[in-house]
Amino acid sequence: MHLQNPINMLQYASENSFAIPAFNVHNLETVQAVCEGAVAENSPVIIQTTPGTVNYAGLHYVTAIVKKAAEINNIPIALHLDHCTTYEMVVQCVVSGYSSIMIDGAELPFEENVELVRKTVEMAHAAGVSAEGELGRLVGVEDDLEVSAEEAAFTVPEEAVEFVEKTGIDFLAIAIGTAHGLYKGIPKLDFKRLSEIRKLVSIPLVLHGASGLADVQVTEAVQRGISKVNIATELKIPFADTIRKRLNDNPKDTDPRHYLAAARDKVVKVVRHKIKICQSNDRASVLK
Repeated sequence: MHLQNPINMLQYASENSFAIPAFNVHNLETVQAVCEGAVAENSPVIIQTTPGTVNYAGLHYVTAIVKKAAEINNIPIALHLDHCTTYEMVVQCVVSGYSSIMIDGAELPFEENVELVRKTVEMAHAAGVSAEGELGRLVGVEDDLEVSAEEAAFTVPEEAVEFVEKTGIDFLAIAIGTAHGLYKGIPKLDFKRLSEIRKLVSIPLVLHGASGLADVQVTEAVQRGISKVNIATELKIPFADTIRKRLNDNPKDTDPRHYLAAARDKVVKVVRHKIKICQSNDRASVLK
């Protein structure tokens, strides 16, 4: 198969009360792990990269790897640019072959955010690529973006309606109490706010900062209308922990094929679990 525009996945998920898991990857092994887990569960999947990963791995390497993954695995796979703050990088990723992008203007005043997103959406749609925008800010660190608790803001339902109408985005990331990175305490999500936004906004909704949430919290968010669940930190930690342990236990082993393979296998297990929580397992066939 070729890379898929995820809007069809997300609309179907929204209509059928489940979510598409979106996993942030950083290298070949994490791409392999996400694909292996998704194939095992027969799930559609969104593979995401932040601008930091694009700069680290190289845009053409990333695009080539994920395009090939889509060709050799018989499940729907989309390639999404996550939390990009610059129009210029969005254009580069669209030209390179990304099937979906997120332009993040959440730190801007409302009208400036609208204008940046609207301009980006017009360009993306002209290229047949779907677009995600964000309204409200999540506390924590994502790539090079850091938001303090004081700067964080929840999404206002009425503003969400205006934002969607003015920008033309295909799916909307909302802030309801999740955070990027690890939680310092027990996260409390504003599910009532989510339900209010769902009633007012017809396009698919996105939950960022899902790493570290209890399974029941993700399940309830999906039941209340979340159609895309972003997962990053919960892949990075087991990957790093496995490599660390492997090298500590085998100090003379210098072959990256050994310790990276072990880390990849660990991530596959996490991917499969998250797919089941999103209830996207056994959904790939209907979206091919």
